[in-house]
Amino acid sequence: MTLETSARKLIDAIAHEKGLILALTGAGVSVASGIPTFRGSDPGAIWTRDVREMATIQYFRRNPVSAWQWYRARFASTDEARPNSAHTALAALERWHIDRGGRFLLVTQNIDSLHEQAGSIHLAKVHGSANRARCSREECSRSSTRSVAIADLDLATFDGNPRLETIPRCAGCGGLMRPHVLFFDEEYIGHTDYQWPKVTAACDGMRLVVAVGTSLSVGVTDFVQMSAGRRGVPLFIVEPGSLVGATIPDAVHVRGKAEEVLPMVMTALQRV
Repeated sequence: MTLETSARKLIDAIAHEKGLILALTGAGVSVASGIPTFRGSDPGAIWTRDVREMATIQYFRRNPVSAWQWYRARFASTDEARPNSAHTALAALERWHIDRGGRFLLVTQNIDSLHEQAGSIHLAKVHGSANRARCSREECSRSSTRSVAIADLDLATFDGNPRLETIPRCAGCGGLMRPHVLFFDEEYIGHTDYQWPKVTAACDGMRLVVAVGTSLSVGVTDFVQMSAGRRGVPLFIVEPGSLVGATIPDAVHVRGKAEEVLPMVMTALQRV
C-alpha cells in the first residue's frame, strides 16, 4: 500500500469517527526534535547499551550515584528540545476532534515534555516525566502519589560532585530522590501520575487507534493492541520502518515520518 493510499485511509477513518480516538506515541515522534530513540536505528539509539540493567529500580538501589549519572547524561538534553510538527499536529487533532464533539486521549511512552509544550491536554504519560523526580522509598507516603520538578532540586551540586551525599533528599522522609520515570522492573500502577486507570478505561471505549513513532514493543502497546484486537477497533500505525511489534493483521501501516505524515493529515481534515 502506498503512502498516499494509506494516509487517505487514515484521513477518512478520522473524519468519519465521532467517538473516542486514542493516539499512542513512542520515541519516533520526538526524533525530529533531536531526542534519540531506544530501539530505533538512528545513531543515538541506546538500546544496544546496558539500558535493561541501568534503567531499573534494582540498579538504582544498588548504585544510586551511577544511576543518577546515567540518567542525567541520557536525558538532560530533553530540556532544550522543542516540539516538532508531529507534536503540534497531534495537539491540533485533539482540538479539532473535541470541537466536533468527539473524545480524545493521547497515551505516550515518552518522558519528554514535548506533547505538553505543543498544547496537548488530554494526555497520559505512562512512563513518567524526565523533568520530575520523586522519593525512592516505598515506605514514604509521597513515593507513589507525588513528584517534584527537577528544576526545584539542587542537581547542579550532584553534577559537579556526584556522591551519595549530594543526591537530593525527599522533603518528607529524607529518602533519596529518584528520576520520576517507569523503570523496566516496575509496573504502570506504581504511581498515580502514570494514569493507568485512565488508559484502561479509554481502551474499553476507544473507537480508533492511531499509533505514531512506536515499535509496539512495550507493555502499554501490547495492552492497547490486545484491546483493539478484541473489540475490532481499527488500528493505524504511522511509522517509517517495519512493524516489528504489530499483532493486528489488518492494521494499516502509514509508512512515513510522523513529522511529515501528521501535518498532511491535519491539513486534509481541516478541509472536511
